[in-house]
Amino acid sequence: MRQAPSPSAAPHVLLHRGVVRHPSAILLVTQLVGVLLYSLDDAQSPGWRVAFELFGAGVLALAIWAVRDQPGPTWLAVVLGVTASGLSVSAAFTGSGALTLASAAAHALFYFVAAGSMLAYMLSDSDVTSDELWAVGATFTLVAWAFAYVFTALQLVVPGSFTAAVDPDAPRTWIELLFLSFTNLSSTGLSDVVPILPKARAVVMIEQLAGLAYVALFVSRVVGLTLSRRRMTHPEAGELPGPASRPTAGAAATTPRPGR
Repeated sequence: MRQAPSPSAAPHVLLHRGVVRHPSAILLVTQLVGVLLYSLDDAQSPGWRVAFELFGAGVLALAIWAVRDQPGPTWLAVVLGVTASGLSVSAAFTGSGALTLASAAAHALFYFVAAGSMLAYMLSDSDVTSDELWAVGATFTLVAWAFAYVFTALQLVVPGSFTAAVDPDAPRTWIELLFLSFTNLSSTGLSDVVPILPKARAVVMIEQLAGLAYVALFVSRVVGLTLSRRRMTHPEAGELPGPASRPTAGAAATTPRPGR
């Protein structure tokens, strides 16, 4: 017979269960911590980038594996994550522009695949769970990261695609492009980073449309599921009963009438 966990081991068991049941929350927290880490002064050192890339790829792969049933997309995401991390580490040590471009492309593809997995996970159930609520924020950060890497690749292919109020002729940093991606995806504006070339503006317009479509899709789904649950648990007054609630002919015949 399996013994109950000791009181000292109970917190570890609860933590393990929380991580397994809420991988989207771990992913969201990791992405938000990454926003803070990218703002550090020493964020561009090779050692820091190696540690962060390996940690981020591992957490993303674990989250995708936890929410997906099909093995194909899971292995595809793992391969893309490892490839993107390896290219990023190599680019950090060598300073090669080709490796930086390949790393940005691999990262963008990886985050798009991860976001697609999250969307499929949220739309697969007929009920909204707590982990799916965490997945809403995690999917938003995944798409924001994906477009930020698209901006990075576009800036390498077409120099001068973006400008800003500070150092307008200089290439935009990663945190600036990530800030541009967040502001466009959330429909809050273009911030102080502006696309000035046609290709950059086209990509920004696509991200704006993706942000609006994501909000509209999820909000309509949540409202629909909420109304459906309310109809099942609290039927409106005057609503015709269903076939299961209607009395049968035999039951109606044996029911005594008042006054007899």
